[in-house]
Amino acid sequence: MKLSNKGRYGVRALFDIAFHNDGRPTQIREIAGREMIPARFLEQIFQDLKKAGILGAKRGPRGGYHLARPAAEITIGDVFRALEGPIVVCPAEDEGPRGAEPCGPDATAAAFKDLAVAIEKAFDDISIADVVRRGEALGLRRGESERVDFII
Repeated sequence: MKLSNKGRYGVRALFDIAFHNDGRPTQIREIAGREMIPARFLEQIFQDLKKAGILGAKRGPRGGYHLARPAAEITIGDVFRALEGPIVVCPAEDEGPRGAEPCGPDATAAAFKDLAVAIEKAFDDISIADVVRRGEALGLRRGESERVDFII
């Protein structure tokens, strides 16, 4: 399974807002610079996150995007579903060849359905606050523009 840049950038941007500004308004150019994400792409991502109720926006000189809910209440699953739709292991029945079960016979289909539930649970078990704590444990410093990668 390969995750798209859109989903990964969304998580990184929300981490940035939570880590560097405690969820308060942050301008796109600041996030884009720290996270090395193209600003135009980030604008598109933020529109989807705003529609999903994950981000809010404030206009004006001290404006920017902010978390609409506490970081502990936003999961990686929320972000991926908002940006990419449902987390799918098997295609819908109408996407497979005519008359074929998309995930194979009943036994394998059941195994893939269990896998889909486990993957979704794994995405929902990690919040943006958890990612912030991982950043702190790795020694990242707030307010610095230096980009340091870490694995979630």
